[in-house]
Amino acid sequence: MRRIAVDMDEVLADFTQQVLDVLNKKTNQRYTRAHLKEYSIEKLYPNELDYLVEQIHTDHFFRTMQVIEGSQVVLERLSKHYEIVIATAAMEVPNSFAAKFDWLRENFPFLDPNLFIFCGNKKVVQADYLIDDNIQQLTRFEGRGVMYTAMQNIELAYDVRVDNWHEVEMYFMEELSVKA
Repeated sequence: MRRIAVDMDEVLADFTQQVLDVLNKKTNQRYTRAHLKEYSIEKLYPNELDYLVEQIHTDHFFRTMQVIEGSQVVLERLSKHYEIVIATAAMEVPNSFAAKFDWLRENFPFLDPNLFIFCGNKKVVQADYLIDDNIQQLTRFEGRGVMYTAMQNIELAYDVRVDNWHEVEMYFMEELSVKA
């Protein structure tokens, strides 16, 4: 069975929405993703960046993120044909381990928790594929990278890109038929 490694933040968990929710609550604003097309977080919330960093380093931040639409259904379907590994760069926020682990167990109960990898550089991940939004992680990865479109990579060129979980499913089901 071929193995797919899947990033967590911005692929399974809506990190951007969590940032907006936390900062909007603090500032009584109502900024949305649409605002981020024109302005950066730094421009929208210039006095709240230290607060944001503090919040990201709490266990609550990663524990309460919303699930990216379609990810649960598609990953469960793909798990019938592929071994699914979660590879999250948790070393950037070491105190996020427990929150991310709990979040994954709650939202993806069909996945094997023994296949959750908390790492820094995903070059160490042994998989055939990596679905990730981070170009640096994709270029370091030794297998086949699949870029999941997110706000920070929209302008970047990458040969295999998916915009949503429906496209993820189509890509991997096609891969199955090619390999058969």
